[in-house]
Amino acid sequence: MHRPTALGGALTALATAAAGVLVAAAVSTTPAAAAVGGTGTGYLHTSGNKIVDSTGATVRLTGINWFGMETDNKTFHGLWSSNPWRGQLDKMASLGYNTLRIPYSNDALKPGATASGINDFVNPDLVGLSPVQILDKVIDYAGGKGMRVILDRHRPTAAGQSPLWYTSTVSEATWINDWKMLAQRYAGNPTVIGADLHNEPHAEGTNPAATGACWGCGDTTRDWRLAAERAGNAILGVQPNWLIFVEGVSCPSGGLSNVWDNDPSNDEDCGWWGGNLSKAGQFPVRLNVANRLVYSPHEYATSVYHQAWFDAPDYPANMPAIWDKYWGYLHKQNIAPIMMGEFGTTLVAPKDKVWLENLMAYTGTGVNGMSFTYWSWNPNSGDTGGIALDDWTNINTAKQAILQPYLIPPVGGGGPSPTPTTPGPTPTTPTPTGGCTASYKQVNAWQGGFQGELTVKNTGTAAVNPWSVTWAWPSGVSLASGWNATVTQSGTTVTAAAPDWSRSLAAGASVTIGFTANGAASAPGTVKLNGTAC
Repeated sequence: MHRPTALGGALTALATAAAGVLVAAAVSTTPAAAAVGGTGTGYLHTSGNKIVDSTGATVRLTGINWFGMETDNKTFHGLWSSNPWRGQLDKMASLGYNTLRIPYSNDALKPGATASGINDFVNPDLVGLSPVQILDKVIDYAGGKGMRVILDRHRPTAAGQSPLWYTSTVSEATWINDWKMLAQRYAGNPTVIGADLHNEPHAEGTNPAATGACWGCGDTTRDWRLAAERAGNAILGVQPNWLIFVEGVSCPSGGLSNVWDNDPSNDEDCGWWGGNLSKAGQFPVRLNVANRLVYSPHEYATSVYHQAWFDAPDYPANMPAIWDKYWGYLHKQNIAPIMMGEFGTTLVAPKDKVWLENLMAYTGTGVNGMSFTYWSWNPNSGDTGGIALDDWTNINTAKQAILQPYLIPPVGGGGPSPTPTTPGPTPTTPTPTGGCTASYKQVNAWQGGFQGELTVKNTGTAAVNPWSVTWAWPSGVSLASGWNATVTQSGTTVTAAAPDWSRSLAAGASVTIGFTANGAASAPGTVKLNGTAC
């Protein structure tokens, strides 16, 4: 779900309740190495309520949505910013997001489709590429960082979402054939782990003349459960190693609840678009390949729509029972894994913060908790805002602090997992005991600017808390943006101060500070960790 305020063909505001954004997964023409560590090894499958890797080890997907490919831009939003596309993926991985959910529309897959809204000064390597070719690059780079990718068919066209998986202009055959094409394109690349078949099926019209997506009603033109079986089995026929992610509906009958007509038969218990899996236990999705089904509900806060349960006198104590009813029972009864594909909030309303804290606690901690992909990386989601701020570089620390304890970073994500700390200054060791080492890598360069990564290791015997790294640049080089720290410049001296969510740098640990700069490409000089030269 999102109401993006984007340049270059911004998306129209989405409809009411909950409309999730689909994430288009970038396809790699060069198969990425199998992910290890945080997202397991090889392809993934299911075992009861767990997602496991090729060795049987449990994997928890703790990811994020990066939308745009489902809009008129037909590619990731934020490519217009001063933060290069690789820098944005670096930041996601370093924060602990091990999975990328990518929404797309079928328009972006058409021959001749063109991507727009790209800053070719910052992203010269994307100039002239098609939407799918850009996806290839994103998938390849994400895979190299140990991340996984879920492709999300968010919309039939860039014009907007649809209650059913087909429309008058985009047929079920087109929907399935495009999925088979993507499955074939990424065959052999375990970075891409599966298909989120259709984003947020939902009710339309009122009973008995409902025209929206139902669950278990048996009408092949409206029963989302049956359609998910058709598409899922077609995909598995091409790529049997993929996971099939199936969202819920909003109202199981496919019709909107009409509480004003005095007819109780028209009133039923409805949830978020894509969020109601209450009938999946009775009417499960049946796939031809065992251990491939993951249910993927959506869940939102008052910043998206003010559901009645937010006003209950016992809020938030009432919420676990609601989550149990709509989708949590599938996990608790060991029926299938849950991967919450979208959930998000602006955190503006006090109830929203309580909601997010309680929802995360409900998913459980550690590797055995439920998987999720947060909505969204994008700051231009009108309903929720993003983890990234408007510069697409710095982050919303309030949201990140709530999510951080549940994130399992990918191996190769750019540094140690940020550790949440109690707010407020807690200096314990202001300087390292034993010193530090520094290494620099130039990631990219263009006319008038460059991107780099400075990695500093605490070689001392005690933690540095809070840590601060400084370096010098030649005259004429100026900071454009920075991440993994609060990066500022005064004269020729640049300071990278520890963020609130990762104030301590343990003995033997490293931090990688990313940045873009204006001027001639230059390596940082006179690097110091809390005043000690490296």
